[in-house]
This record gives sequence, structure tokens and C-alpha cells, in this order.
Amino acid sequence: QVHLEESGGGLVQPGGSLRLSCVASGDIFSDNTMGWYRQAPGKERELVATMTSGGNTNYADSMLGRFTVSRDNARNMVYLQMGSLKPDDTAVYYCNIRWNMWRGRLLRGDYWGQGTQVTVSS
Repeated sequence: QVHLEESGGGLVQPGGSLRLSCVASGDIFSDNTMGWYRQAPGKERELVATMTSGGNTNYADSMLGRFTVSRDNARNMVYLQMGSLKPDDTAVYYCNIRWNMWRGRLLRGDYWGQGTQVTVSS
């Protein structure tokens, strides 16, 4: 019932910048968390950054100072601005939206996009 579509991935040189976008559609609960995870070859999927609909952010320590997550709640979009990119940033980046709220009954959801490839190479 919920679809996420990422865009903006591609090939970039070390030290460069890239901006990822994700749009969510469908039956979305307004009080939610959207964000980004990534999976590099041979590694487990890891947190990049998330932001709640109220504006609270959560970054992996290694991303602080280089990556910035932002949202457009009216359009159900989340962005990831990436700078000072390194070869170790090469991964498939996945957009996620989730919620888990009590409002007399449990409201929950957890959905993932298909991923977008980011390759950092000279």
C-alpha cells in the first residue's frame, strides 16, 4: 500500500557531492520517520540518517558533518545531501518510512524503496 521511489544515485568522484531524493506514496500515517540506509558490498545494511515528521534527526556517527537529511512533509519526500564523498560511501542507498504509534489502537508500518546505487570512484 506504500511505495517509495529513490532517485539521484550515480557515479561521482571522491570529494564530490550528490543529492538523493525519495518520494513516498500510498496510505501513509502522517506521524512517521523517513530516512536512509545503505548496504555496501560484503557488508550489512547500516543506518545513514533519519528524520521524524517533527524534525528530529538521527545520524550515524560517521555521517555527521558530511551528510544532511531533510524532509518535505507536504510532499512526503525525504532528501539526503552527501558531500566529501569517499570510495567507502559506495553502496546501494535505500529509502525507508516507518511508524509505530498508539492512538487507541496500534498503527504501524515499515516500507522500503528499491534502492539507488551510489558509486564513488576516480
